[in-house]
Amino acid sequence: MTARVLVVDELLPNLKLLEAKFSHEYMQVETATNGSDALAAIDADPPDIVLLDIIMPDMDGFEICERIKSRPETMHIPVVMVTALSDQADRVRGLEAGADDFLTKPVDDQMLFARVRSLVRLKMLMDEWRLRERTSESLAVLEGDATPALDSGKNARVLIVEDRELYAVQLADMLTADGHESTVIKRPEESIQELTAGRYDMIIVELRLKGHDALRLCASIRSIDAPRHVPILLLAEDDDSKRLAKAMDLGCNDYVLRPIDRDELLARCRTQVRRHRYQEKLRDNYKRSFEMALTDGLTGLYNRRYLEAHLHGLIQRITGGRRHLSVIMFDIDHFKKINDTHGHAAGDQVLQELCARVMKGVRNFDTVARYGGEEFVVVMPETDINVARTVAERLRNGVADRPFTVITADQKLNVTISIGVAEVDMSGGDTTVSLIHRADKALYAAKSAGRNRVICWKAD
Repeated sequence: MTARVLVVDELLPNLKLLEAKFSHEYMQVETATNGSDALAAIDADPPDIVLLDIIMPDMDGFEICERIKSRPETMHIPVVMVTALSDQADRVRGLEAGADDFLTKPVDDQMLFARVRSLVRLKMLMDEWRLRERTSESLAVLEGDATPALDSGKNARVLIVEDRELYAVQLADMLTADGHESTVIKRPEESIQELTAGRYDMIIVELRLKGHDALRLCASIRSIDAPRHVPILLLAEDDDSKRLAKAMDLGCNDYVLRPIDRDELLARCRTQVRRHRYQEKLRDNYKRSFEMALTDGLTGLYNRRYLEAHLHGLIQRITGGRRHLSVIMFDIDHFKKINDTHGHAAGDQVLQELCARVMKGVRNFDTVARYGGEEFVVVMPETDINVARTVAERLRNGVADRPFTVITADQKLNVTISIGVAEVDMSGGDTTVSLIHRADKALYAAKSAGRNRVICWKAD
């Protein structure tokens, strides 16, 4: 895969070496020799990943990383510290500053490229969700700046897949001390069922499981919808580099080498949990904006945009197939009078109660939508006009037979609806517009005939 890589190092030979390596992997490389130039380059054209040395002339790599991760515009860009510093304290400090990984020179090329590919894939996925977020904001579906901020990465639910009792207990104790809740699975084959049943923020897998292929388990996790996006952190040994590189390509997110340093483990866990929660919030925001774009805020029914697209698809599928499809269109009689007499709050309550009654009178695979104002449409697949007329009468009676309780008006109101029914032309050639037009003509005829009645209108 290709990517745009920003390499930041004060030493020109180091820059040239990394530039050559990544160019050989068909990646586009930009360079900077100090923190100010690096931040300016990120602002001008954000890269897909930043490779960052710690020792810099103006500000050190820790400060650069913190600045990148503290800004909403850049906090999703992965940062890998590639440095000659090998002290464990420096490693932990780098991870706590927000670095996605900390690699000590000389770096194994296979592991470096695998790590970069893994982080870039996640970043590109994040870019897609962020783009959808901005689209929702531009369409005014989400109000204001709905982009979520990164949280602390604590109080996570962690699933531990470890078949050695002592290691499992030690790991769980480390996580508990940092406020995480952990569940230990000693039989790897049970982990899929646990992940499907529960909601976890992170998965920790022992790479050297006895009698079980940990990489196959990770691949299985990535193939299932429920846990597909949950980060996976592997526990490995020094000589596991080849399997770790493979694991990164399979979708694993990070790893910790034994002997496990508690601070490093917790720092890596927080990084993964923060990213996961950020992505989940973006996904939830998009789902919410999608629902808002296709549903009516007052009644919870589908809106006209969804109705027309859905009806078009149904008509396309049944054309020439001799399958029935009917549409019921109705609106509230004298609804303006209700608003004028009792206020719009009362009118809103009537609309909500009406929709609740209608939903009880149709099948679960029928589609009910608010077409506009006090006008509604019911789409009924596999239904001819005679059955649709019967359903329409049932809906009409369900509205007229029992007064509506309106709390804001402190009284009960008698409400009726007029209904038009139309069936798709079985000979073909019908469209969403023509079918809705016939139902609308039938509705107009019902109103002209005195309201509170059902009229059917067949194809011309």
